[in-house]
Amino acid sequence: MANPSRIETQVLIIGGGVTGTALVRDLALRGVDCILVEKDDINAGASGRNHGLLHSGARYVAGDQEAAVECRVEGEILKRLASQTIQDTGGFFVAVEGDDERYIADFPSHCKRSGILVHRVDVAAARELEPALSPHTIAVFEVPDASIDPFRLSLESMAQARTLGARLMRRSRVIGFQREGRRIRAVQVRSMQLGEDVWIEAAQVVNAAGAWAREVALLAGASINMTYSKGTLLVTHGRLAQRVVNRLRPPGNADIMMPGGTVSIVGTTSTRVDSLDNIYPTTAEADLIVDEASRMLPALQTMRFIRAYSGVRPLVGSTGVADGRTASRGFALFDHDVDGIDNLATITGGKLTTCRLMAERAADLVCRRLGVAAPCLTAITQLPVAPECKWTEPGHAPREWMRTGQAETLLCECEMVSASAVDTIYAALVAAGDTPTLTDIGMRSRVGKGACQGAFCAVRAVAHLYQRGDFQAQRGLDEIIDFFAERWKGQHSVLWGEQLAQAELMEALHCGLFGEELRGDDMHGLCPPALNGKVSP
Repeated sequence: MANPSRIETQVLIIGGGVTGTALVRDLALRGVDCILVEKDDINAGASGRNHGLLHSGARYVAGDQEAAVECRVEGEILKRLASQTIQDTGGFFVAVEGDDERYIADFPSHCKRSGILVHRVDVAAARELEPALSPHTIAVFEVPDASIDPFRLSLESMAQARTLGARLMRRSRVIGFQREGRRIRAVQVRSMQLGEDVWIEAAQVVNAAGAWAREVALLAGASINMTYSKGTLLVTHGRLAQRVVNRLRPPGNADIMMPGGTVSIVGTTSTRVDSLDNIYPTTAEADLIVDEASRMLPALQTMRFIRAYSGVRPLVGSTGVADGRTASRGFALFDHDVDGIDNLATITGGKLTTCRLMAERAADLVCRRLGVAAPCLTAITQLPVAPECKWTEPGHAPREWMRTGQAETLLCECEMVSASAVDTIYAALVAAGDTPTLTDIGMRSRVGKGACQGAFCAVRAVAHLYQRGDFQAQRGLDEIIDFFAERWKGQHSVLWGEQLAQAELMEALHCGLFGEELRGDDMHGLCPPALNGKVSP
C-alpha cells in the first residue's frame, strides 16, 4: 500500500450515530473545524435500531430519577427545536390484571417528583381512544411521550454541520493511532470502499462509537468498563394505536409499542452478549415479544409482522450486572487522563433522547482543551430542515405524492416513494462526494421498508437508476443482492402467515425470474427460515 495521505482538523469524531452527528453539529456551531468518520453509514448501529421513542422520562421515574429528569428536559428541547423529526403522539402507561398494584399506585408521585406531567385516564375512556388496549386493562396514565425519527435527526444534524464546514467520511474505519507521549499525533483511517488509508491529524479526538467505543479506545491504549445488551424489536404491518403505549411496571421485555407512520414497533428484549458480531433477531425473541406484549395489546397475537431488527446497547460500568435492564441508562464521558492521553475523550451510553446533552458535555470538554470560549448553541438554535433528509419520515412520501397531483412515477408502492425522491437523495449523496448505493438510498428513504421488504421497489429503483445512466453493467444486480442480504436479516424471524407468503414471492421473483442468489456469507447462517410454529390468521 502506498504511503497514506495526511489531512488536518481541530477535532476528529469517531462514530456517526445520533451522538456523533449531534456533536459535529454542536462543534461546528461553535466555529470548530471537524471531521466525522463512520465505519459504515449514518445511524448504522444502535442509533438506527431503536424504537424511536422520545422519552418523557416516565419509564425511569421509579428506578433512575436522574435519567428521568434528563429525558424530560431534553425531550422538551427537541420538541421545540427539532419538531420536524418528531410526532408528538403522547403516551399511555397501561397496567393489566396481575401487574404490581403498589407500582401502579406510586407511579403518579414518582412522575411528579421528576417534573413529568401525568394524569390518570379512565380505563373505559382510554379504550375508546385506543381500542387495541386489552379488556383486562386496570389502570391508564397519560404522559408526554412522543415518536422521533432518529435517521432524520442525524441526517439533518450532519447536513447543517456540513454547511458550516464540517466533513464526513463514510465507510471509513479507524484502524490505528499514532501516539507521542500523552498525545495522539494522528489517527489511521481506512476507506472500506477504496482500501486506501489516510492519516488524520487532530488536536482533539472524540470517540463516539457507541457499542464499539471500547474497541476504539483499546486501539488508542485506553480502557472502558463496558458490557453489551442486545435488544430486539418487531415491526407490524399496520398501526395499532395513535399513542405510545407503555406497560405500567418496572422495565421488562416487550413493554413498549411505538407508533411510526403506518406501522407500529414493538419491543424490546434485553440479552447480554459478549460480541458485536452476528447481531440479528431470533425466532425465540420474536415469540417472546408477541407473547408478552399481547397481554397489553391482544391484537398482536394475529398481527402480521413485516420485519424484526436488533441493536446493541453499550452499558458503561455494569460488569457483573446479570440483567442489562438494571444497569443505568445514563451516559458517561471519559477524558482518559488516567490512561495517559490528553487529547482523547469518549462519550457513550445514554439514550436517543439525551443525544443533544451528551454532545454538549463532550463539546464543552473539547472546547476547554482547545481554548475555545464559544458557548453551546444547540439548546437555543433551531435544527434547519434539509430537503434531502425529509424522506425518512413515515408518511411523508405519500403526502408529497398527493400534493404533486399523483403525476410522478412510484418506485415503491408500499411506501409510495416517487422517482423524484430517489433523484433528490442520489443527487445529495453525489454532491457530498459519495458514490450512492441502493442501500444508501433505502436508509435515507422508505424504499424497502414496506410489506414487500423491497421485492418490487428494489428492482424499480435500480431500473430507474439504469435509465438515468447512474448504474451500468453488473452493478445493479450486485446492489440488489447486497440490499436483500441486509433486509433478510430482519425477516427470517417473523416468517409466518402472510409474511412467509411474501418471502416466498420474493424468492420466486428474484431467484427464479432474475436468477439472483444470495451468497452464503450474506445469509449469516440464517437459512432456511423456520415457520416459528405460527399459522396464518
